[in-house]
Amino acid sequence: MPGVVDRVLLAVEQIPAGSVASYGTIGRIAGAGPRQVGTIMRLYGADVCWWRVTDREGDLVPLEKARTHWAAEGIVVKPNGRGCRMPDFAADPIQLAGDYQEACRERGWDPDR
Repeated sequence: MPGVVDRVLLAVEQIPAGSVASYGTIGRIAGAGPRQVGTIMRLYGADVCWWRVTDREGDLVPLEKARTHWAAEGIVVKPNGRGCRMPDFAADPIQLAGDYQEACRERGWDPDR
């Protein structure tokens, strides 16, 4: 059984290019709380697409480090300069959960923990 760090990072890896997901969405999929997801991303997220994980408003700190990634993926920064518009760029949570479950099965993990 994988630990919470592995589950969170696997869920983040499923976010499609050009989309974002909130800490809460990733947490619901991987079985963690939003703050726990934030901590995991801060400590272990450097090797995954960290720029695709935002708060529920689409805001990302530090946005400046993500701008190059967002521009390459077509994610547009909203006028306040803090993040993106979630209605425009949020990954479909149902599709994301399904992709996560499939990735778990491919690794031999029980997606239901």
